[in-house]
Amino acid sequence: MPHSPISFTLIMRVDMPNTTGSFAVLTNAIHDAGGTISALDMHSANKERVVRDVTIGVSSDAVADDVRAAIEAIDGARIVSASDSTFLAHLGGKIRVTPKVPVKNRQDLSIVYTPGVARVSMAIAADPGKAFQLTVKRNTVAVVSDGSAVLGLGDIGPLGALPVMEGKAMLFRQFGDIDAFPVCLDTKDVDEIVETIVRIAPVFGGINLEDISAPRCFEIEERLIEALDIPVMHDDQHGTAVVIVAALINAVRVVGKRLEDVQVVISGSGAAGTATIKMLLDAGVRDVIPVDRSGALSRELRYDSPYKRWLAENCNRENRRGSLADVLVGADVFIGVSAPGILQPEDVARMARNPIIFAMANPIPEIMPDAAAPYAAVVATGRSDFPNQVNNLLAFPGIFRGALDVRARRITEGMKRAAAFAIAGIVGEDERCAEYIVPSIFDPRVCDAVGKAVAAAALEDGVARKAAQV
Repeated sequence: MPHSPISFTLIMRVDMPNTTGSFAVLTNAIHDAGGTISALDMHSANKERVVRDVTIGVSSDAVADDVRAAIEAIDGARIVSASDSTFLAHLGGKIRVTPKVPVKNRQDLSIVYTPGVARVSMAIAADPGKAFQLTVKRNTVAVVSDGSAVLGLGDIGPLGALPVMEGKAMLFRQFGDIDAFPVCLDTKDVDEIVETIVRIAPVFGGINLEDISAPRCFEIEERLIEALDIPVMHDDQHGTAVVIVAALINAVRVVGKRLEDVQVVISGSGAAGTATIKMLLDAGVRDVIPVDRSGALSRELRYDSPYKRWLAENCNRENRRGSLADVLVGADVFIGVSAPGILQPEDVARMARNPIIFAMANPIPEIMPDAAAPYAAVVATGRSDFPNQVNNLLAFPGIFRGALDVRARRITEGMKRAAAFAIAGIVGEDERCAEYIVPSIFDPRVCDAVGKAVAAAALEDGVARKAAQV
């Protein structure tokens, strides 16, 4: 069954002759062009003309163009206006800054601004730690990108990235009760990115790096962690890894296996793949085989990238060689964070008994779930239209919530591991099954559970500056 990677809604105002059967002509034209009418409103009518507002679902920009052309081809018809619901939602941006304290009179003004604010400024100057109590720093995260690896769109630059970073800021607020602000940088130079973030860091309680291409993202994150005393996390790496590990914790339970016993093949050794491999090893998986375009990473081969050298030296216990299809033979788990359509049903059939497939490429996964289903015991994707959506929205709001609550200096491996087990723990033993290994992104328990687990781990790891409020 084919699945479209993109869908959206058009609202078209159509003026056409008011003749018998005109509506049927309109609906047939839309349907034949690939559109689906979901709503219809009468705008105006007289004996000669009728104007209707038609809400039409389309699966792609190409289908939208076909629908427009089909309507315009109707004799006497004219499109008065057309709007895209997605673009309408973004008009003027999706976030705003609003005051928490009203300013209704001079007394209010003197408290929030001059002269009253001077006392607060001097208190912070004398004790910088009070910035966490008396400013937005205590609950604000910068969502920083250079626009070099945005979603599946690639390098579209800082302005192209801005709507995505706005959306991320919205998710921080809705799911984590955290104020976040998009910061899109007009540079791809590692030194300039690091220096810029260090200089704006006093405003923020945490830094969420987003959509920065590998391998630069590794160095940027490492240098910022070293330079700053607030949590820094590249979500494409660690948020994704946390949720994949959470899903795998439950998936192996479903098939009656243990993390320490499974052989995992990972396609993709970029940001998400590398972070996932490190987390899997930390969680107890002993045999992970990384695969890139040239095949399995092996200790017998030489790699220019220090990150690939690390993977080759610390993974692939049996030092297997060959293509993805070769090393999948007998493997228990496939995790794809790479490219669409690279996994075939016959590859899954040659895996171990009750194989687990996590096909995470978006919007089109490495293998469609219905193609893997005859052979796989558990299938997960990054998509919302199939069971088991592995989405980093399950992780990052709670991770930052917990880190901010205890004023953590950094995010440790223990905090990420705690987040993964907290996410997995939301799915009860009596609920866990092949089609339910991770909770819904809208499950209200997730952020609270992850936040508390992360806060506790931060205290245990010695990076918290205060105890979490119960």
